[in-house]
Amino acid sequence: MKQFDKLLKSMNLDFFGNGKHKVKSSEHFNDKEGVLLDIRSKEEYETLALTLYHHMPVIHIPTDEIPDRIKEIPKNKTIGIFCSSGTRAAIVYAYLRLYGFTWDKVKIIEGGYTGLATEFTPGKLLKKLMEKGENK
Repeated sequence: MKQFDKLLKSMNLDFFGNGKHKVKSSEHFNDKEGVLLDIRSKEEYETLALTLYHHMPVIHIPTDEIPDRIKEIPKNKTIGIFCSSGTRAAIVYAYLRLYGFTWDKVKIIEGGYTGLATEFTPGKLLKKLMEKGENK
């Protein structure tokens, strides 16, 4: 419990006021060490799978499976936690922090579906492909 107390005490006005726990999808997609952690349910994922082939790796682990599969989440990458609205992401964020993930290596993707969808317009995808040298 002392670990949880320490975590909560670190989440003060400076922490939340500066948004240290969040990241815009556009910023996260520009992180060459970034990984998207999709914590939506199996059914949500089956309905709308995110591959982000041209952006970054995606790890899909439903929220309720995180405790059993936490070793699949790399600590040496920047993890962007994604769910449809942010509620589950906040819970998983706190959980990962308790298990040693630092605030600079784990973030909540802002905006849920809307935040992600704005990054997949043809113009933004073309820019991403050009950056990677994949536009033919």
